[in-house]
Formats: sequence, structure tokens, C-alpha cells
Amino acid sequence: MHPRLSVSAVSSWQQSFADDIAMWDRLGVDHVGLSLRKCEAAGWSVVVDAVRAQGLRVSNIVECGWCALDEPSTWDAQRSRLREAFDAVGALLVVTTGPMGTLSWDEGADAFGAFIAPLAGNGVQVAVENTSPLRLDLSFVTTLRDTVDLARASGIGVCVEVNSCWAERGLEATLRTAGPRLAHVQLNDWKLGSLCTPDRCVPGDGDIPLARILGALDSAGYAGTFELELVGPQIEAEGYEAAIARAIAATESLLAG
Repeated sequence: MHPRLSVSAVSSWQQSFADDIAMWDRLGVDHVGLSLRKCEAAGWSVVVDAVRAQGLRVSNIVECGWCALDEPSTWDAQRSRLREAFDAVGALLVVTTGPMGTLSWDEGADAFGAFIAPLAGNGVQVAVENTSPLRLDLSFVTTLRDTVDLARASGIGVCVEVNSCWAERGLEATLRTAGPRLAHVQLNDWKLGSLCTPDRCVPGDGDIPLARILGALDSAGYAGTFELELVGPQIEAEGYEAAIARAIAATESLLAG
């Protein structure tokens, strides 16, 4: 597998951690992104032992959940979950902001910064990702440009979810502006005409200009991981193992180019 390529546990959405471990072994995957949801279900001691036994590199942890930004009393419990996850495997935490609740956008940004500061200020590696405007339940940061602004104000990194920003105006300029804050990239594809979300597909099966975007990331100085995060009905219909195998081959060709 290409050293900069990783496979997210989100790509096998309904599988358990144990099933993921077995599948990664069959596919020869040695660089993975973990799901906090799956890890907590399995137990962190089990996860750490399995990661070590299989010699896996962990690029990041996702599916971290969120707390109510407009209710500070909920913050400590979520911080504890994130701290435990980071301490277990020492990997980048890729987070979404959670919904704004009763807050305005600017108030939400201030609240997120206050929530994340005790983690980011104490050695925990965190990146916030951009999300689709159809998923305001996950985040109020729905453009990459706003995500970069929030990350800068909060002192954390940026995770570029390509599926949610590929058609944005000035994408290349935004990536250049992000520069050293670029901490992670989630790769997948999407077919024009789909009316549901998420409905991702294997790179090369859809209409996202991935080669151009990879070139823009390279020009922006990004030197980190490209993680396959495949989720939606097309992936479910094909089957996780088959879709991931095709995605690895397609993305390796893109990276080689």
C-alpha cells in the first residue's frame, strides 16, 4: 500500500472493530483510521493490543461525536472521551464541531474554541473537518474556507473532506491559505445526480476532479495522509471489502501520477 494512503474504519460502517481488523489483514492494509464509536464498543485495551499485534499505523481517529456547544456543562465529558482516545493510540483526532444549538455562527465558533482549548493546549493533536451543508447536525462549518478560519482561531489543524468542498469557489487559494494547518485529507468520489447524503463512491467512479485537487494539495505543501472514507448506499451495495480494494488500487494510481 502507498505509504501516504490510509483506510478509514468508516469505510466499513456497519462492521465491528474485530471485523475491520480481519478485513484489513486480508487486504494487506497496514495504515488505518479508527472509529471512536467502534473502539469504545470493543474496549481500548482490545484495540491497542490488536493494533500492536497487527503492526498497524493509525493515521487518525474519527466518529468522535460532539457535545452541546450551547451547554458548557456537557463539555468535560466529551473532552475526557477525546483525551482517552488520544492517550490510547496517540493519533490525530478528526472532529466536527457539532450543531450550533441556540448560538449564532460566531458564538458557536467562540464556544468551539473554548471547548477545544484545554485539549489543543495540552498536547492533543486535533483537526476539524468541513462538512456538507446538509449535515448541520454534525457541524456548522460547511465550507473549507470557514473551516480554515475556525481552525486558525482555535489553534488546531484542518481536515479536508474532499467530498464536501470540491466544488467550492477558490478552493486552490483556500488550500494555500491553510498551508501548514493542513493535517489530514479524506478522499472519496461522488456522482453528479445523486440526491442523498452520504452517497460516496470509489475514486474514479464519480465526477470529482481528484487529480486536480491532489495537485492543489501538493502545491499547498500538504505532505500528510490521504485517507479513504467511503460511506453510503453504493458502498453498501458493492460490499466493503470489494469497494475498499478497488479504492486502494485507484488511489494508488492517482498518487503515483
